[in-house]
Amino acid sequence: QIELSSQRKFDEIKKANQAAVKKLVEDQLSSSSEDDDEDAEGKQGKILDKTFTIYTSQTDGDASELERTRQYMNEAFQSGAMTCLICIASVKRNQAVWSCCGCFCIFHLPCIQKWAKDSLFLVSSPLTDDDFGKKDYPWPCPKCRFEYKRSETPTRYYCYCGKVEDPALDPWLVPHSCGQVCEREFKPSCGHKCLLLCHPGPCPPCPKMVTTTCFCRKAKAVPRRCSAKEWSCRLPCGRTLPCGQHTCENPCHSGNCKPCPRVSKQQCICGRRTAERLCASPQWQCDQVCGRTLPCGNHTCEQVCHAGPCGDCPRSGKRSCPCGKSKFTLPCTEDVPTCGDSCDKVLECGIHKCSQRCHRGPCEICRQEVEKQCRCGKHTKRMPCHKPYLCETKCTKIRDCQKHQCKRKCCSGNCPPCDQVCGRTLGCRNHKCPSGCHRGSCYPCPETVDVKCNCGKTVIKVPCGRERTTKPPKCKQLCSQPPTCHHPTQEKHYCHFGRCPPCRQSCQKTLACGHLCPVSCHDEALVKQTGSHQPAGPWEQPSEPAFIQTALPCPPCEVPVSVECLGQHEVSPLPCHSAGPYSCKRLCGRLLACQNHTCMKECHRVTKVSSNGDGKKAGPECLQCEEECTKPRPPGCPHRCVLPCHPGDCPACLQMLKIKCHCKLSVLYIECLKLTCADAKEKDVLTSCKNQCPKELPCGHRCKEICHSGGCPLNCNQKVKLRCPCKRLKKELQCSKVREGQVSLECDALCKEMKRKASEIKEAEAKAAIEEEKRRQQAELEAFENRLRGRRKNKKRKDEVEIEQSPWQKYKNLIMLPMFGVAVVML
Repeated sequence: QIELSSQRKFDEIKKANQAAVKKLVEDQLSSSSEDDDEDAEGKQGKILDKTFTIYTSQTDGDASELERTRQYMNEAFQSGAMTCLICIASVKRNQAVWSCCGCFCIFHLPCIQKWAKDSLFLVSSPLTDDDFGKKDYPWPCPKCRFEYKRSETPTRYYCYCGKVEDPALDPWLVPHSCGQVCEREFKPSCGHKCLLLCHPGPCPPCPKMVTTTCFCRKAKAVPRRCSAKEWSCRLPCGRTLPCGQHTCENPCHSGNCKPCPRVSKQQCICGRRTAERLCASPQWQCDQVCGRTLPCGNHTCEQVCHAGPCGDCPRSGKRSCPCGKSKFTLPCTEDVPTCGDSCDKVLECGIHKCSQRCHRGPCEICRQEVEKQCRCGKHTKRMPCHKPYLCETKCTKIRDCQKHQCKRKCCSGNCPPCDQVCGRTLGCRNHKCPSGCHRGSCYPCPETVDVKCNCGKTVIKVPCGRERTTKPPKCKQLCSQPPTCHHPTQEKHYCHFGRCPPCRQSCQKTLACGHLCPVSCHDEALVKQTGSHQPAGPWEQPSEPAFIQTALPCPPCEVPVSVECLGQHEVSPLPCHSAGPYSCKRLCGRLLACQNHTCMKECHRVTKVSSNGDGKKAGPECLQCEEECTKPRPPGCPHRCVLPCHPGDCPACLQMLKIKCHCKLSVLYIECLKLTCADAKEKDVLTSCKNQCPKELPCGHRCKEICHSGGCPLNCNQKVKLRCPCKRLKKELQCSKVREGQVSLECDALCKEMKRKASEIKEAEAKAAIEEEKRRQQAELEAFENRLRGRRKNKKRKDEVEIEQSPWQKYKNLIMLPMFGVAVVML
């Protein structure tokens, strides 16, 4: 059982794969069918041009006379257009065919051979053995009934022109053509031959040029096409009409002239009446009896209007009695008497004679009783001779149709032809045979059916019965079906069957934003239907997805719309459906009211903003400038602007500048504005304290100048005391001379002695200071060691006895620290 189930699953999967492959192949073929049709049309056009080349060279390119032949050739190329009327099947390129010379219909060679054989058999079957073969009975074409002799029954497959037997299949030639020049004689015969390549259908009119004159032969001969060599000069004919009085006034014409159309007064044959009659019929009879006296003088002529003499009296001469046995010579005024003998004229029955005495008028009917045999010879009966005898027995013979009994009452054996309608269904399967009941095959259905395109403007005629298998013609007309979407007109495409292809025009519906929808029409979009069927398990083959046709809403508008950011920094194209105020993420950058700084917010909405030539101003939503004025101060002004950041120039600095004078001893308070606006000389004056310069000259004396800038003069005139090196001796001299070294004062012996004693004292003081320093350091070392020993003893005591602290001692730091912090903040 497991093996059977697995085999079944394998077969199902195999079928599914084969179906998928078949569908794929069909899709590929259908997608390329249009290209194949276009290639076939181009190839067919080349073959037709090649076939018509010789003919069109004679007509200077005029192909108007080739339309009928072109139609036959197009049918030869078109699939399903050429149909054998006998078997109602398509005629293919590689099949042997036969073409009728009357209707040019094409049949399969085996079909026409069987048709001819059956037709000859049916015609000759009623004949006796003695008559059979003495007469060459014809057989008819199944379509046009054109009769062919028995000897003309086709036995071989020839091309259309009959030159080549079994023509080879060539894709670059017309099917069943040999490709040679046709050379069949034109009909009606003109002495020339067809110039087309071997082709189906009738030959076109002769294209040769001949010199010919008009019908009346009055005009000069001109060159014309052989097929149209008969022409009229349009001049009056001028030939004498049969009336002998008038001439033909019709334009130059072919054949005999028409009867004279004029009217004239003409006498009848007897000459008694005159009437206006057509000149073409001068002889006519009136309705009067002649009435002229005959030569006997006793009777008048009883003939109606006649020509010539009336003749002798019909009652003159020897006349017979009514039965014809006796003759009398009597005047014409006397009637012939009866002879008194029996009449003896043969009665209508053709057997018995009249038994009455000679009498005038017709004989009576035969009343003798006879033994009569019926017409079929099966019964007898005594009855009056004038009455026919027909028995009630119906004939059981089969009529010549070999289907129905005669069923005629008392048939003589020569049964009449069957009077019933055949009624058999013809090969087309649409109609029944309308002929009288007959033997053998019925003639093909004579009807043709129009196979139309969807719009009905392109039509091809095919034999009845082929309309179901014939592919509709390709129509070059535009499809006239109304659009199924919202567009007023659909895309231009050729006529077709079934639904129109999906509309590929742009939607063009007005969206809510006012723009037109630019995408392709989506009123009939195919949407995959999901969730309609849940597979029973992994072994079940997934079914093909179902698609439903529905109208989809228009997608969001993608038309780019120029939108300015909130801060008016940039204009960017945004999709219409998402177009709206947006932040460009830049800094606002608008100039604040201070005219010095810009808004540092991210791009934001600004209301009540007016732009001027200086740039964009900040709005109420922008930041307010809280910076100090950072504009550069005038040179020398150390103060900041007293105003917050502001537009324009800073106000003049009115603060007092605290500076020192040139000598750096006095502090001066000067307005900053005065100092910064003064030049170099004025600044020297303003920064001078007006006191004597306290600076010392290199010589050590005070400068005698008033407080000034720059260096002091070097020519000091102060009297200085010049001392010796030991400072004991002194002398007053001018400072400048002393500095220049122009004068000097040397120590004496006493000075040197005093210098030696002073140096000894200094050495003793230095030694005493060093010893004092050593004692101080020793005392500090001892004190440090004593402190260190005391700390170790206290630690031992704490380890031995732990004294419990009070709550205040534990938490006083936690309480006091916040209180000190609050107090500091309040201060």
